[in-house]
Amino acid sequence: MAGRPASADNGILDIVGVGFGPSNLALAIAAREYNASAPTGEKLRISFLEQQARFGWHRGMLLEGATMQVSFLKDLVTLRNPVSDFSYLSFLNEQDRLVDFINHKTMYPLRQEFHDYLEWAARRLDDVVEYDIRVVDMRPVLVDGEMAFIEVIGACADGRTVVRRTRNVVVAVGLEPSLPPGVDLDERVWHNHDLLARVENLPPAVRDRFVVVGAGQSAAEVTEFLHSRYPRAEVAAVFARYGYSPADNSAFANQIFDPSAVDDYYASPPPVKEMLSAYSRGTNYSVVDIDLIDELYRRVYQEKVHGRQRLRIMRASRVAELRRLDDGVAVDVEFLPTGSRETVEADIIVFATGYRSRDTRRILGSMAGHCQLDAAGRPLVDRDYRLVTEPPANADLYVLGATEHSHGISSTLLSNVAVRAGELLNSVVTRTVAARAAAPQPAPVGARETQGALASTH
Repeated sequence: MAGRPASADNGILDIVGVGFGPSNLALAIAAREYNASAPTGEKLRISFLEQQARFGWHRGMLLEGATMQVSFLKDLVTLRNPVSDFSYLSFLNEQDRLVDFINHKTMYPLRQEFHDYLEWAARRLDDVVEYDIRVVDMRPVLVDGEMAFIEVIGACADGRTVVRRTRNVVVAVGLEPSLPPGVDLDERVWHNHDLLARVENLPPAVRDRFVVVGAGQSAAEVTEFLHSRYPRAEVAAVFARYGYSPADNSAFANQIFDPSAVDDYYASPPPVKEMLSAYSRGTNYSVVDIDLIDELYRRVYQEKVHGRQRLRIMRASRVAELRRLDDGVAVDVEFLPTGSRETVEADIIVFATGYRSRDTRRILGSMAGHCQLDAAGRPLVDRDYRLVTEPPANADLYVLGATEHSHGISSTLLSNVAVRAGELLNSVVTRTVAARAAAPQPAPVGARETQGALASTH
């Protein structure tokens, strides 16, 4: 675990970030750049808590040769501050690869290289992040009946408990794997999010056969990866579509990821939000890069020519039943047009069935009861990603990544990560820094400081 940030020793923090993936990493950079020019009395005191032992972002899908689906210019900083030394180009320059990258003539770097960039940026912020700490609760601190601060409670890997008191909490814990109902993971039933780690511990294969479920980019990548890595094995790709659908990455369609599109989406009435979401799904969900589609089709065709089919596309189909065997899995695959079923026995089944936003209320712990809800029971979110809490309150909760319903399709993606960080930081500065001197201080003599009614004990 990294050393405790020095700012945590100064009493009340201005920001405690929960999670340290790309969203909060971009926020930490924005805060550092703000502090570099802010007057001494207005500098932000920040700390981030991350449950992983070290920085990591989709490590299980850092497949050799896999590229990003987003331009390198949509890095952690460029759209917010094009001259930042935290940019992807600054990283390349430090690695002595800038000229080589330019000669490569691509906007889409290798996924592994982009991960190296994120790690490079995270290392430069080690002084404000603590790893191996899982946040288990957040509790309001009331001073004279007013929520003045929030306590963030963390459980360390070594059994210790840490408490950070702050004026603002920023929750950015990323997505979690999505699985069909009733599916539990084990050594032969995988989700693609930890594919590479699973492959390194592959149990004995007696059938030389994999089943991959899903029709999106990750599913196609997993199918290609297994087909290439295991040249004797069969790979059966199962999905409900009639074929892989190409991603719509045309210039006009990509405008749904523009920063201004967030304003448009947020201001739209619910029927328009639904319309925009439906129209833009082809840019991101259950779609595949056309080059990868062409490569998989080429392999299927070549295998037909040579008379040995290792790559099988089971289209317009679904997994109707999954049964464990002593040495593998049995998968009943239903062909949807006729309802007929075929049993495929395999060594491994990989569910590349996407991700979903984590339940914000579960993460907020005791603070969840202080958040106002919309008609669908979701926490209300302002345009600046601030949760609407019950007044009176001088402490704020922000959430990044669980706001697609309010802010649009780019909420969970890298496309706007730099701009989101800038918008959120501006909100914190406006609401916090100017009022810091007037804010209640911890446990003043004679004041009545209490924890919120829903606070848990430790």
